[in-house]
Amino acid sequence: MAVAAVRYLRSVGAPTTAQPVDPLPRPDLRAVADDERLPVDPAEFRRVLGNFASGVTVITATDADGPTGFACQSFASLSLDPPLVAFMVARTSTTWPRIARAGTFCVNILGADQGPLCRGFAVSGADKFAGVVHTPAPVTGAPLLADVPAWIDCRIHAVHTGGDHLIVVGRVEALGGTGEGVPLLFHQGKFGRFTA
Repeated sequence: MAVAAVRYLRSVGAPTTAQPVDPLPRPDLRAVADDERLPVDPAEFRRVLGNFASGVTVITATDADGPTGFACQSFASLSLDPPLVAFMVARTSTTWPRIARAGTFCVNILGADQGPLCRGFAVSGADKFAGVVHTPAPVTGAPLLADVPAWIDCRIHAVHTGGDHLIVVGRVEALGGTGEGVPLLFHQGKFGRFTA
């Protein structure tokens, strides 16, 4: 069929090879225009939202340059069927492009005594894995940090824009944990622990 189409195009004098075209302009990554911004003071936004306590995780991956990761409190379960989780990452993150290239990640849920580990992954530009014991997660090979109470091994399922952040959806490939211990919490700019 393709041969017949080429013969016909040649018979009518039409080009049979692709002609170069100018690429489309790069899209503007800005999600909200200046005239769309709500009249909310960023400091007040942080203060009010800081009343919501959240768990703390370290999102890890391995790309061609080795292991990478960052501390993340904006993590949530999303769907049971199919099993999906989500985390949010700043669009300015230097770690996110490496995780995106890997196409996989491991969510390491931290325990109450792992505040120093979290702080190590919260800094930019340092060797975050210096002295950190980890093993490959069973399906993706992303770094599974030692002694975390729970972990979730994922493949990137979708990425959505959300203002100055990206919403990353992961499909769960494997998960596990001890189910023991107290979680590390983040509340009003400080780490804490849950007490019943």
